[in-house]
Amino acid sequence: MHFSVIDSRDDFFDRYPQKHLASLTDRSARADLLNGAHSLWYEHVNLLLHQALTDLDDIMAAVPAPVRTAIEAELETEARELRDALAEFSEAVSPPETDNPRHWDFGSPFVAFDGGMDALSREARESLDGHEKGITTEQREKAVADLRLLVTAYAQHRGGHARLEMADFEIFAEPDRSTGYYLTVDAPQPGDDDDGAWRVEIGHWEPDDPEEEECSSSTGHTMLSCARSAPPTVLEIADLLDCSAEQLAAWAATPVGAALAGTTFVVTERHTV
Repeated sequence: MHFSVIDSRDDFFDRYPQKHLASLTDRSARADLLNGAHSLWYEHVNLLLHQALTDLDDIMAAVPAPVRTAIEAELETEARELRDALAEFSEAVSPPETDNPRHWDFGSPFVAFDGGMDALSREARESLDGHEKGITTEQREKAVADLRLLVTAYAQHRGGHARLEMADFEIFAEPDRSTGYYLTVDAPQPGDDDDGAWRVEIGHWEPDDPEEEECSSSTGHTMLSCARSAPPTVLEIADLLDCSAEQLAAWAATPVGAALAGTTFVVTERHTV
């Protein structure tokens, strides 16, 4: 069964675009998944689909031809029956009879594996929709570009000690050997024209009760900030995250005006606790 969701931004009800369906069978259409600014959630899903199809292509390049043919046939069946199900739902067009027909319904997006994906959840969609309230078309276009950059950099990070916080437009990293230090990469908040800076910050967890033998709770304190108006590149963010596993504690001592060692991020402010 296929599930669909409605675009309910601004208290209206509309359908999401269908351009992503073409990418399942037409490789030339996949570039379109990285263009457009319909909405933060839809463009994020398109980016994830692009990443998944790219991974699939890499895997298929190493398998025998009959396996590739079978996978391509399955994708063609999926795309065709998705369109048939949509036509039946929206236009009352009866689909051709098949041995395993897909059915269309509302609730959650139709993709679900390994227990589902957080990015496809109702909570993620509503959170990103909330960021769009009151912003202009130009501000949404910029926010979509920033979101793509952040998500792509996170996907290229190899260390495994970071997590993507979509609700905050942030990547949070706390390596195992960081001895209490952590790092955040923050994209500008959608519609934030007053500042609009990208920020890298390093903080440290401080015990709430220093006299406790075994710390039961602690509070994070920002030690320094690296703010820049121009967006960093995907490689700059991914390298920063990868290097943080070994250098985070040393970076925390960087003075204002100096770059975090081995990176292009310059400290613009130090904070006192």
